[in-house]
Amino acid sequence: VVLERDNGSTLMEIDGDKGKQGGPTYYIDTNALRVPRENMEAISPLKNGMIEDWDSFQAILDHTYKMHIKSEASLHPVLMSEAPWNTRAKREKLTELMFEHYNIPAFFLCKTAVLTAFANGRSTGLILDSGATHTTAIPVHDGYVLQQGIVKSPLAGDFITMQCRELFQEMNIEIIPPYMIASKEAVREGSPANWKRKEKLPQVTRSWHNYMCNVSMSLLHLSLPGVAAQMPTVHYEFPNGYNCDFGAERLKIPEGLFDPSNVKGLSGNTMLGVSHVVTTSVGMCDIDIRPGLYGSVIVAGGNTLIQSFTDRLNRELSQKTPPSMRLKLIANNTTVERRFSSWIGGSILASLGTFQQMWISKQEYEEGGKQCVERKCP
Repeated sequence: VVLERDNGSTLMEIDGDKGKQGGPTYYIDTNALRVPRENMEAISPLKNGMIEDWDSFQAILDHTYKMHIKSEASLHPVLMSEAPWNTRAKREKLTELMFEHYNIPAFFLCKTAVLTAFANGRSTGLILDSGATHTTAIPVHDGYVLQQGIVKSPLAGDFITMQCRELFQEMNIEIIPPYMIASKEAVREGSPANWKRKEKLPQVTRSWHNYMCNVSMSLLHLSLPGVAAQMPTVHYEFPNGYNCDFGAERLKIPEGLFDPSNVKGLSGNTMLGVSHVVTTSVGMCDIDIRPGLYGSVIVAGGNTLIQSFTDRLNRELSQKTPPSMRLKLIANNTTVERRFSSWIGGSILASLGTFQQMWISKQEYEEGGKQCVERKCP
């Protein structure tokens, strides 16, 4: 079983007195998330890519085994991805949870960047991963993460969402989630929306309401400046029926990923754009391995699927790469391979015959305790 932890994933929690044995009730998966319920919070078990809320994380594992894997946990070894900066205490606690609570036969933890490199047929490269909470450049050499070269920037998916909200406020566009709408009428482009609010709505929490607003905004197709002289407009209809064309606005929102100096409320001197994250990371590594990093810059994460993202990155890096270095950008064309590259790498690694001796076995755990994860999973 290969499990990948996604910092952008969300689950629901309601009042504890309504759950089993007085604990909270969790609603997991997309369909369950979007049903309005009173006192329900939208939460994530992860913070900064690491497990923060262990109860909700365990609820996700229980749901995964029951609804998706549909098999006893004790029958399958588990390979799980982890953030390159995961702490020793959290690694040991996770190891203990998997062996003690789920009684798995074998376990292994592997850095997300290493798995992404494997998914692209590389053991050495510079992994640029732009997800929900941060954009990171992580150097990998011979299958190991070089910790001293990790560079993180908060300019990522949540930043883009914030930019969308500010743009809509400037344009006086109100985001009305579908759960609030009883009916709507077709209106002309740019005309005020004609819709009716549902009469009976549960008292939802702010976190859940914001989650539903973000879902509505996520459908807007963003883009970065390309070769074309003019940016083609895209017609977009909001859930309440208001509709209009977006042209230059689609460029303005994600532009801050590359050039944060012009973003309101941000200090351009303290925030690194995407290309600067890459060059800074390479510059922090030994000079002898820099050619291998520039020669395999692997892009991953949902934000890299923004139209013209890789073209823009390639153009900026070409201007900043030393003349003696050969730059090669590696980007899978499909959405699935880009978004779930570390899971794909994990499935490849776990199926290798040479990997089978690397598992932490149940016997090794019982003899060496949870501390064995530091020795077996570098």
